[in-house]
Amino acid sequence: MNQPRGNDHAALTASRPGAGHPALATESLTRHFGGLTAVNQVSIQCHSGQIHAVIGPNGAGKSTLINLLSGELVPSSGKVLLDGEDVTAQDPAQRSQRGLGRSYQKTNIFAPLSVFENCRLAAQSRAGSSMRFFRPATSNREINQRALAALVATGLEAASECIVATLSHGAQRQVEIAMTLATAPKVLLLDEPLAGMGAEESAQVVALLNRLRGNHAILLIEHDMDAVFALADRLTVMVNGNVLESGAPDAIRASPAVQAAYLGVDEITHG
Repeated sequence: MNQPRGNDHAALTASRPGAGHPALATESLTRHFGGLTAVNQVSIQCHSGQIHAVIGPNGAGKSTLINLLSGELVPSSGKVLLDGEDVTAQDPAQRSQRGLGRSYQKTNIFAPLSVFENCRLAAQSRAGSSMRFFRPATSNREINQRALAALVATGLEAASECIVATLSHGAQRQVEIAMTLATAPKVLLLDEPLAGMGAEESAQVVALLNRLRGNHAILLIEHDMDAVFALADRLTVMVNGNVLESGAPDAIRASPAVQAAYLGVDEITHG
């Protein structure tokens, strides 16, 4: 299989979001479930070239927030904006076409297929060629190059022909990130990408996310505080559906309110 040409890596990332707008933003985003307010008036900004981590205890509203951002849930009120454009009424497929990519807390892959085939299927979802019924997808060079470039970006090119079901949990999580990259996203929503990993696998994914930040805006939900503070340019702390504080990692680490509500003095000062 040929390596991608020098400019093929650019196919993974459509042009960066406009300099005048955050890549992803919310305005007073709110979601009610009956009498429960799972997300309450949340306003955040995520910029290209940065990792914005959202943390908080179980039940804080993090999963609801990421589902609102991806379009899988409709907000009760408020807005979601991509590159300054209101996408609140758009479904997940429409947001994907606009450059929003998402990974899931539970690995969402095609286990019986190879690593390359998983990425090719993801790339095909953005190809805009669904009406070419008589052209085999495997013959589409653009799709194949985009899939291969995603594998190169995630360090999985040597495993391209491996069946995903045979890989370790950590490698499967990397495959899911590669699949997300193959859709040419501007913004990555990553829901606990380190869940269930050992120290070595976590370190590999942390290194991967550091490489990816240069060409993407990344919003990260994660419980591994060592990884969060190693990665994040900005943190938002949620408690009971509300934003408790948002700021730079050092400010969050030093916040008495955050320590009391979530992290604990020992964990945040030594974690």
